[in-house]
Amino acid sequence: MNNSLIIGQYVPGNSLVHKLDPRTKITIIFFYVITVFFANSLASYSVLVVFALACMFTSRVPLRFIMKGLTPVWFLIIFTFILHLFVTKEGTVIFDFWIFEFYSGGVIQGFAISIRFFLLILVTSLLTLTTTPIEITDAIEDMLRPLNKVRFPVHELALMMSISLRFIPTLMQETDKISRAQASRGVDFRTGPIKDRIKAVVPLLVPLFVSAFKRAEELAMAMEARGYQGGEGRTKLRELKIELRDIMVYLLFACVIALLFLTRNYS
Repeated sequence: MNNSLIIGQYVPGNSLVHKLDPRTKITIIFFYVITVFFANSLASYSVLVVFALACMFTSRVPLRFIMKGLTPVWFLIIFTFILHLFVTKEGTVIFDFWIFEFYSGGVIQGFAISIRFFLLILVTSLLTLTTTPIEITDAIEDMLRPLNKVRFPVHELALMMSISLRFIPTLMQETDKISRAQASRGVDFRTGPIKDRIKAVVPLLVPLFVSAFKRAEELAMAMEARGYQGGEGRTKLRELKIELRDIMVYLLFACVIALLFLTRNYS
């Protein structure tokens, strides 16, 4: 198994995207995810793609690193495209093979869904690549602060999400290490009948769960030793502050949304 998942990993940097307030990044990504589903033409999809690529290059995260991290997603994107080729029966027949007929509507729909999926994964990955887990925790806690009035555990929820993000790359590294150790002992995860491959996964899952529980216990003991008692009364080393660059990015994103709606239904 190749540890190529980028979700949850942070790449240190000094780019504009790194310097943005985490609340700005979360807000823009939230509305970007919603806006993606309003695109319905080549022009509107082009607007979204240009914005996503601009964010990627502005972040200065190595392109090879991002593409390698998206490797596990390519299978789902290709599978989604092929599925629409077989299922969607709209438009004119552009190709037929044996008992199968492929329609122009299937190609268009499959391309649109694949582009949406790719953009969603790319943009959301940029959040964790350019924002530390602590910054994400502080941003979520600040944005959900009004829920404290109804006794909603905002700090605990933000902390849980932060720990989950931090554990993703750790667990992936553990999985890669254990799978290599099992492979050196003759365990084959890739070949043979499905039944045998499922059985081969058991020696991988057991030590992985043991390692996860051990790390969780160590984390709990460390937090208890440092006197952690929840979010009440805690202060922050760095206070979140909206600056001029955040306002400019908000205005730029508003222009992107306006341009997208202007280009809807354009061929």
